[in-house]
Amino acid sequence: MSATRGNGEHWKSLESVGISRKELALAEALQMEYDALSRLRQDKEESQAKQRGDQPLISWDDPAERNGCAGIKAARGLSGSDPTLSYNIPVVPEGPPTPGLPHGPSPPQPDPQPWLKGPLAGDYLYIFEGSGGDFLGEPLNGTSPHDGGGGSPKKLSPPPLPPRHPLWSSPEGNQRSGKGSPPSSKGPQPRDINMFSAAHERAHGKLLGRRISEEDPYGIADYSGINDAITCLNLKSTYESEVLREAARGWKEGRSIFEKESSGKPVARSKTMPPQVPPRTYVSRFGNRKNLAPNKNRRISIDPVAPRPHSFANGYELFEVSEERDEEVAAFCHMLDVLRSGYSTKDYSLTGLVWSAVNLSPEQLGHGVSLKVTVVCDSLREPLTFTCDCSSTVDLLIYQALCYTHDELHTIDVEDFVLKICGLEEFLQNKHALGSHEYIQHCRKFDIDIRLQLMKRKGVRNDLARTANDDQSPSTLNHYIHLQERPIKQTISRQALSLLFDTFHNEVDAFLAAEGDFPLKAERVIQSVMAICNALAAVESQEITAALNQMPPCPSRMQPKIQKDPNVLAKRENRERIVESLTAAILDLVELYCSTFNADFQTAVHGSREHGVVQEARLLSCPLSFTVYATHRIPITWAASYEDFYLSCSLSHGGKELCSPLLTRKAHVYKYLFHLIIWDQQICFPVQVNRLPRETLLSVTLFAVPIPPPGSSSDANKQRRVPEALGWVTTPLFNFRQVLTCGRKLLGLWPATQDNSRARSSAPNFNQPDSVILQIDFPTSAFEVKFTSPPAAEFSPKYEFGSLGEEDQRKLREAMQKKSLYWLMDADRKRLWEKRYYCHAAQWTYMSHQDALGLLHATFPDQEVRRTAVQWIDSISDTELLDYLPQLVQALKYECYLDSPLVRFLMKRAICDLKITHYFFWLLKDGLKDSQFSIRYQYLLAALLCCCGKGLREEFDRQCLLVSTLARLAQQVRDAAPSARQGILREGLEDVKQFFKANGSCRLPLSPSLLVKGIVPRDCSYFNSNAVPLKLSFQNVDPLGENIRVIFKCGDDLRQDMLTLQMIRIMNKIWVQEGLDMRMVIFRCFSTGRGRGMVEMIPNAETLRKIQVEHGVTGSFKDRPLADWLQKHNPEEDEYEKAVENFIYSCAGCCVATYVLGICDRHNDNIMLKTTGHMFHIDFGRFLGHAQMFGNIKRDRAPFVFTSDMAYVINGGDKPSSRFHDFVDLCCQAYNLIRKHTHLFLNLLGLMLSCGIPELSDLEDLKYVYDALRPQDSDADATTYFTRLIESSLGSVATKLNFFIHNLAQMKFTGSDARPTLSFAPRTHTIKTSGRIRDVFLCRHERVFNPSKGYTYVVKVQRESPGEVAFVQRTFEEFQELHNKLRLLFPSSLLPSFPSRFVIGRSRGEAVAERRKEELNGYIWHLIHAAPEVAECDLIYTFFHPLPRDEKAAGTNPTPKPADATWARPLGKVGGEVKLSISYKNNKLFIMVMHIRGLPPLQDGNDPDPYVKTYLLPDPQKTTKRKTKVARKTCNPTYNEMLVYDGIPRGDLQQRELRLSVLSEEGFWENILLGEVGIRLRDLDLAQEKMGWFALGSRGHGTL
Repeated sequence: MSATRGNGEHWKSLESVGISRKELALAEALQMEYDALSRLRQDKEESQAKQRGDQPLISWDDPAERNGCAGIKAARGLSGSDPTLSYNIPVVPEGPPTPGLPHGPSPPQPDPQPWLKGPLAGDYLYIFEGSGGDFLGEPLNGTSPHDGGGGSPKKLSPPPLPPRHPLWSSPEGNQRSGKGSPPSSKGPQPRDINMFSAAHERAHGKLLGRRISEEDPYGIADYSGINDAITCLNLKSTYESEVLREAARGWKEGRSIFEKESSGKPVARSKTMPPQVPPRTYVSRFGNRKNLAPNKNRRISIDPVAPRPHSFANGYELFEVSEERDEEVAAFCHMLDVLRSGYSTKDYSLTGLVWSAVNLSPEQLGHGVSLKVTVVCDSLREPLTFTCDCSSTVDLLIYQALCYTHDELHTIDVEDFVLKICGLEEFLQNKHALGSHEYIQHCRKFDIDIRLQLMKRKGVRNDLARTANDDQSPSTLNHYIHLQERPIKQTISRQALSLLFDTFHNEVDAFLAAEGDFPLKAERVIQSVMAICNALAAVESQEITAALNQMPPCPSRMQPKIQKDPNVLAKRENRERIVESLTAAILDLVELYCSTFNADFQTAVHGSREHGVVQEARLLSCPLSFTVYATHRIPITWAASYEDFYLSCSLSHGGKELCSPLLTRKAHVYKYLFHLIIWDQQICFPVQVNRLPRETLLSVTLFAVPIPPPGSSSDANKQRRVPEALGWVTTPLFNFRQVLTCGRKLLGLWPATQDNSRARSSAPNFNQPDSVILQIDFPTSAFEVKFTSPPAAEFSPKYEFGSLGEEDQRKLREAMQKKSLYWLMDADRKRLWEKRYYCHAAQWTYMSHQDALGLLHATFPDQEVRRTAVQWIDSISDTELLDYLPQLVQALKYECYLDSPLVRFLMKRAICDLKITHYFFWLLKDGLKDSQFSIRYQYLLAALLCCCGKGLREEFDRQCLLVSTLARLAQQVRDAAPSARQGILREGLEDVKQFFKANGSCRLPLSPSLLVKGIVPRDCSYFNSNAVPLKLSFQNVDPLGENIRVIFKCGDDLRQDMLTLQMIRIMNKIWVQEGLDMRMVIFRCFSTGRGRGMVEMIPNAETLRKIQVEHGVTGSFKDRPLADWLQKHNPEEDEYEKAVENFIYSCAGCCVATYVLGICDRHNDNIMLKTTGHMFHIDFGRFLGHAQMFGNIKRDRAPFVFTSDMAYVINGGDKPSSRFHDFVDLCCQAYNLIRKHTHLFLNLLGLMLSCGIPELSDLEDLKYVYDALRPQDSDADATTYFTRLIESSLGSVATKLNFFIHNLAQMKFTGSDARPTLSFAPRTHTIKTSGRIRDVFLCRHERVFNPSKGYTYVVKVQRESPGEVAFVQRTFEEFQELHNKLRLLFPSSLLPSFPSRFVIGRSRGEAVAERRKEELNGYIWHLIHAAPEVAECDLIYTFFHPLPRDEKAAGTNPTPKPADATWARPLGKVGGEVKLSISYKNNKLFIMVMHIRGLPPLQDGNDPDPYVKTYLLPDPQKTTKRKTKVARKTCNPTYNEMLVYDGIPRGDLQQRELRLSVLSEEGFWENILLGEVGIRLRDLDLAQEKMGWFALGSRGHGTL
């Protein structure tokens, strides 16, 4: 980065990858010291060598002349005794020093070979490889490699070590000065990682200093510049220490080794197999995409034309740039290439459209149902209106519309046109029926006008469409990985490691050259090794330990095994041997680190082992064994808190252990270079390799015994201490190529607090920089051990199913026909396994895609099983796939490898459908937050971005930026004081405005159909709840649509709401497919990150609390608030009846859904009601029975919320009616339909066990749903069960008390500016809108019977407008409500006194009404003539404004109906009907007594307490008597009770008669017969269930 940057930043880049500031300071300070000493030592050594005539330690020859070698690598030569470091290097006698090298204090001269600079002549060895005539395409010194005189070899001086370069860039023009500093003009620089340059581009290279922050990870940026910003290190420091100030002076003398010189270009991958791995780089926006010939010998990005600069002067060249090392990722990229090529399309414009979802079931098509459709067209002024059948196809409607817009149709192709939904960026599918589209079904459900826009396909927005360039671009995941919000990569950079190696080499040189004081020199070597190991994840391998053990004792490493005899080190050969082994061990550690952490470099001297021989695992009978060496990076606190550390190792498959766990011996923490726990113990499992399943997981858990507190030292105490689990890790034994793991592995342990039962296949924990690392050494061999499936015939012999006994066949067939694995008993499983050779494809049923979801759970890891499951799921429609997408994204965690059939299936569908791409993106983005699986989701998200095309990637960028802007605003509003929130909201909305100003438009994460272009500040506010959600209104891009209103929440985890609404949506689809529309309100909710998300707002809806408190704070105890509110918004009788019908259906659906899912925290602010009567629940923070508690008391006591005010709406009053029977039947029918799909809900919720929702984490939570659905019960039993639940809920006082407490708690949030309104008036009226009232007079009272019996008072209202007289009807309760609301606004002194409510005798009698008429007349006269602020207030003008019921009553003068006329019956007949369900099965007669309606009241006018009694006649002994429970005080009771007669043969049944009597229980008196019916059973066809209403009469036979 630029040298002009201020001194405000520390060495963050290196600190983030594990090098501490102290170590950096030490390394740089030591380097400064050696820079000065090295020049003096160079002169001394050269003169000594010349005088002795001895050969130098390492000889040099001319690389340009050596047999035309093309490749070059550099390694530090430390001893001539290592043949691997010096083979094929001819010795060339050292000549005089090459002119141009700096000597002493003389000024520097230009060097013809600038890449050969630096002191320490004998320090480097060049290793050549490959073939060709030049070195990386060009001669090293700028001339032809074979020019010059006669081809005689040129002498090359060994490169001296240059002074330390500054660690940040200096300006280009800055010339170096000072003694001994090399020239700055032509000095080559090390390459950026995976970048290459052409010579002509170097002059244009610029470094982009843009920071990629968490807040804005999607900013538009120059990718080639970002690549440099990532790979170059900003090492500028402002350490306040003298050491670093000294170091900084030295650094500033030289040019930065990290300074950018070239702009990058991408490397195109080869199309051959196996695929070349993609480069780890950003793709340059203007880069050349031509395929470059890959160099077969090097896995690095090389421009064949431009030379690759090398600075051989330090440890930098020990490491070469590496592309993606991970073979699995490389193969995954190749799969993506193949997948995308299979789904390229000729018409790319179609890939950018959001198609409306379709449901193809006949019930949803609405055949024979007429639709009124309005079509808007740009070429017509007025919209067209059509009436068409639901089953008509969309293209037929388009053709009809074209008839009006075009005169000639023979040149018009219907396929060139589409119908867009007005207000949404969504299109109907031309080949599908109108009624099959979800949008049309939604409009039909809520009586919304269907408005469509006719458009040409060419005129449609096309910014999200894929292009041919998108499909042809190579699949390079690293580019897209860098665009994601993710933690900083925890690997050290190549530059930082090279800096540490320079220090190590200098210390080694000093150690080798020393003539005494070996312990001090050895101490410095050990310190440099410690710095390197610390940077390499603080791992100390046994080879490094063994090499250091040969060193003398020193303060930093006191161990008993250390070499004690200092005389051994007096010999240089011994020191060289130690250094040689130490260097080799460190390079091995680097190679291990690079492969473990997937670093972007590798050692230059690496031997990648190629296996030519493959051994099949099924032929290996040896047991599985490996060596557990140690755990590294042990927290220092463990040494003081624990002792007796041991490991538990186990093998598992699908969560089941293959054998008993094996334990290591107990060990303690030791201090070597670092704190480690060393076992060095072989683990040998009693399982042969050929018995291992392919998906076997090795699980290792670290345990330790806590150290007792001081003072408790008894042995008994030690016995009581229980070992604690400290960490765990799992790793597959076979890799993605099905090869058995071999060699040394490092595995990061997950903390024991994170549950590993659900995360059976999680990656090792390398996300956390301080995770404990386990080192395991697997055996290595000369061949690869590969898992191969045995031939089918050998593995599974086939026997004839018919050869089994009949009983075995029957039981096997029953087991195989079971719908779900959940229903298999242990006996079934055992039988299937024992008889598996008899069970082949012919007997098995084909699994539906819903059942196949269960095979994707963690308990089924087998690749073939999962592949088969995906094949079955592949038949699913895109619409249904969206319903199950969250579960499928979770199932990706249970895949063993990155590439799998499930991944391919989801990628294929995402490429083909934009809606799936949209939701898949956001679900994967949420998965990044799961630390155990973040690496996998990171690659999958990168793969999706790679496949979806540039337009959609930019759209996702905008969405993420919008979400982060809104999240910041929501957090600011939430954190602010309540008084300051409005101001902060207004300020923050300016940022949202700026976003739209900069980006134009953006789709909301809720749905890709919601396209917005701005925010509407005047319609934005916030809710006064704990989370303070924002209420936002966005401006619709479509001028034909309304503004889009959403709620944005910050601080609440919306994933649970998402899951609950998903389950309710699936329930609703099941009901609709079965022909039962429960009128459910389904709204969108989407989590856009942990603790934030969006929720769709439902218009024209109010919470039950607001409705109830219109009747006062105790409104939740009253029965009429809901009915009155619906009456207010639906004044017409047919409107009100429709609203009540909607209420009955939706309330029944809510009761079933909330019970099955165990939704708790149900107060009256979490339940809403639309003006159309649809009820729905919101805010699902508690589910699966996890209720809130008051101490030890559950807050949710009732099974679900069903209160008396809801029953009041259903019954049409406070007494049960036959409509309540309909409600109960609806509930029970809906419940039984969901029970048939129990396995689907268990599958879906089971797949979500690993998602991290606290209330869905183990099988107990699934058991709650299983118990709620009672799949083992018959439908009749379930009906009885749910009827009891309805009764229990209706009778619960706790629910109303809960509502009341919530009303009180919410009073603090009610703003003072909220004006009181009248509950029975739909809108407010004023003196301006209605006209001034001149006089009011109460004329008369009238008797009414609906909605309840009583009296209303007719008031004559005269206004100042001539001739304007109106009559309004008001009840005494409404006058009282007016007075109570006025008292909230005015002091009592300004108001007249109100008549007393309390009367002696019947409060609804005519005498009371007459007396109240006079009192009320005086009250309203004084009210109109009161002070102007009272007489002219809005409440009074609203009260006296005519309501729809007043206008309706004005034209009629109904005659009062006698109260008892309803119950007048002919004397000879008893009234009422009973609903029965009669069935016969297995010699049992089942009689379900369901409902009774229309029972007469008792003679005293009270309602009876009815119950049902049955006999099977003839029955002289009265042994067949059966009774139901007693229903209290009702003429329309509900029972849903099953009466069973057992052991009755079918022949006997024909002679019997069922006698059913309905009686009223009278306590001490004789029970009263209300009616009876006799049913001859021979008249009924009992082969099937008989259900119907039977008339109750006097002694006689029943009729249907």
